[in-house]
Amino acid sequence: MRHPRTLLSAALGLGLAAALGAVPATAATTANSPAAAVSSSYAAYEGSAEDAKATKAFFDAVVKSVAEQRAANPGAKAVTVVYNTSRAPSFRSQIAQSTQIWNSSVSNVRLQEGSAANFTYREGNDPRGSYASTDGHGRGYIFLDYRQNQQYNSTRVTAHETGHVLGLPDHYSGPCSELMSGGGPGTSCQNATPDARERARVNTLWANGLAAAIARIS
Repeated sequence: MRHPRTLLSAALGLGLAAALGAVPATAATTANSPAAAVSSSYAAYEGSAEDAKATKAFFDAVVKSVAEQRAANPGAKAVTVVYNTSRAPSFRSQIAQSTQIWNSSVSNVRLQEGSAANFTYREGNDPRGSYASTDGHGRGYIFLDYRQNQQYNSTRVTAHETGHVLGLPDHYSGPCSELMSGGGPGTSCQNATPDARERARVNTLWANGLAAAIARIS
């Protein structure tokens, strides 16, 4: 049984795992098998109001956390979101690549590694796959699943999950050129870069510095 405050984390993890194909279909899967039941649950969750609400909750939590650190300088144009990789040592290379991709793609927010983190990366095994999680109070993390990162382009997985931190929702039916289409295009998709629409959306969310971002979640 989950505590009430962890339900949002579970829901968000469920949706993101589905987006990145954490439970791939196989010829041996039957309609009555546990895997089929889980896949059916994922399908029902994808694109739902709960999915959108969970993604927004993570973004809101990160903004609030950044706000606490940047209260003394709210008018800065580019906001810095700090992350920590100490609990995901196996993925430091992919995280660094993801950070470089996002920092070269958008101008109104920057990702930076540091100790006073607004969110953290973690690694391990989870049947849900990789996901973003938050308790809604400025403490969030991205979980990177070993198996999933072996099946899919690991930098794409990391950049996709980081996109949720920056405020982007999933768009499972999109093409490979869309980073937030996740596992929709299949394991052959190697793209780890947000497209023009996704870049514009992140810049809009963080436009005019932290004050505007805070206004959007008020």
